[in-house]
Amino acid sequence: MSSLENTAVSHTAKDGKGILITETAMQQLAKLCSEQAQTQVLRVGVRSGGCSGMSYTMDFVPRSEIHQDDEVYEYKASEGNSFNVICDPKSLLYIYGMQLDFSTALIGGGFNFTNPNATQTCGCGSSFAV
Repeated sequence: MSSLENTAVSHTAKDGKGILITETAMQQLAKLCSEQAQTQVLRVGVRSGGCSGMSYTMDFVPRSEIHQDDEVYEYKASEGNSFNVICDPKSLLYIYGMQLDFSTALIGGGFNFTNPNATQTCGCGSSFAV
């Protein structure tokens, strides 16, 4: 399957909501999640900073760090691995509907964020403004 075909397929959480994740990003996240302890979840959010004013954050955190007001989304990769993505409500206002992709390119490779809420993005794609 070509890279273009991979990115055409997007996954949402089991409830049909959450962040859109392309097939290539799903494969990479499933691999990373399987390397983590069962007590780890992926926290996605935003913080102040970066070239354009706000930057994306993405990190594995212990399941014990899920807050009561966090949104928890369960994703299931095509290989059958499932993992949880959590996001605080404040960050979700800025990234709802965002698409997460993954590229293996030598330059510009890694996770890429496409945010429909952003009015401006930086060249590296890791920060944005609304």
